[in-house]
Order: sequence, then structure tokens, then C-alpha cells
Amino acid sequence: MIKNKKVNAAIIIIGNEILSGRTQDTNTGTIALWLNSIGVKVQEVRVIPDIEKTIIDTVNILRKANDYVFTTGGIGPTHDDITAESISKAFFLDYEIHKEAFKILEAYYKPGEFNKGRQKMVWMPKDAKLILNPTSGAPGFSVNNVFCLPGVPSILKSMLGGLKNMISGGKPIISYAINLRTVESEISKPLTFVQENNKEVEIGSYPFFRAGKVGVSIVLRSDNKSKIEVCNSQILEFVDQKKIEIIESS
Repeated sequence: MIKNKKVNAAIIIIGNEILSGRTQDTNTGTIALWLNSIGVKVQEVRVIPDIEKTIIDTVNILRKANDYVFTTGGIGPTHDDITAESISKAFFLDYEIHKEAFKILEAYYKPGEFNKGRQKMVWMPKDAKLILNPTSGAPGFSVNNVFCLPGVPSILKSMLGGLKNMISGGKPIISYAINLRTVESEISKPLTFVQENNKEVEIGSYPFFRAGKVGVSIVLRSDNKSKIEVCNSQILEFVDQKKIEIIESS
């Protein structure tokens, strides 16, 4: 791992079903948490439709602006699964049968089950590297710094472990939360002061409603534990001065 380097990534969620509201996206959280654990910070997430030009344009913009790009969805066997062909065009690569992927799926399915529809899942950009799938057989793939994963959350999650040796991260990003029984307007001024004096710690303020009462969760994020501790002590100081109840911290 590149311990002192800031490494960033973008996530592209591809699928009309997400934009229509029929399916809820949980893949962003899964990928982001995993990336944080290996020192890669997600800078941007985009949700886009199954439209070839949109996929190509989005991939080309984000792959130039980030160390890594992760796409989810659109690599299955149906007519609207166009991610692999779109990635081929984004990189000006031939779209062809990946011989290793063909062998994997040919062995995975029973005789006669590896039909033309399923064979669509082995069409990929030329010389793509495979991302193995321990759950349902069909692999994902990567081209340069773009990693293409399926949209089914359980399958995607099972494939992330196989990516670890393909990603060079920095220091793992630490997250610490303080939950307070207060409202944002009560803490906005002192919290702004703490943020201004702790530039290397990202401070987020998130209101919540729990058990009939309002509260605020303050989340501190950094790759430096000692800086989080300094920031936390400054927050606790004004919390104590204002006699704000701490619900929990973690």
C-alpha cells in the first residue's frame, strides 16, 4: 500500500431501475465502506441510465479524475445489459469473447444450460482482467483503473475480496461518531470553529429522530487517529460547556 498517498475513487451506479425508484441502491455503501478500510476515499457517486453514450461519457470523465472507478450493473445476460460493450467503446477496445470467462461459465453451468443468453456475460473489452465471482460464476472485469461489478448486492459484496490485490490504497480512513441530544443550530457555531482549526479532519453533522426525540450525530473522518482524538476533545469541551447530553459515541 502507498501509505502516504491520498487515493480516491468514484462509483457509477448504472441502471434504469435505480433511477425509477423500483430498486434501492445499497452498493454505494458497500463499496465505499470497503474502500475506506483499505485507504481509498470515494470522491463522487453518479447514478446513470442504461444509455451507451451516457455510460461512455461518464466513465471517461471519472477515470481521468480519479485513481479508481467502480461501476455496478449492466453486465448480465439481458438486452439492456450494455455496460461491457460501452466500456469497450470508452477505451477504444474490441468487444469480444473473453476465453477464460467462457471456460469458467462453461464449467459452471450444467450441460445445455450455457445458452446464448448466458454467453453474453463472457463478452468483454479485449484483454480485460477478470474479477472472479464466488457466488454465481459470472465474473466481472477491469480495464486500466475501471472495475466493473454486477448490480446484485449480495454478489457484488462477495467479489470485493478478490479486488484487494488489484487496488493500492493509502492509510485506512477512520470514522468516529458522537451522538448528541441537541439540534444543529445549537452547535453550529462551535462546530464550525472546531472544523476551521482541524482542517485534516472531515467533520459531518447529521440530524436524526429517535424514540420521539431529536438529536445530532457528529461524524469525524481522517486517516490520522491522533488528529481525530484532538478534534474529539475540542468537541467534548463545548458539549460540556453547553451541558449537552451525549447519547453514545463509537
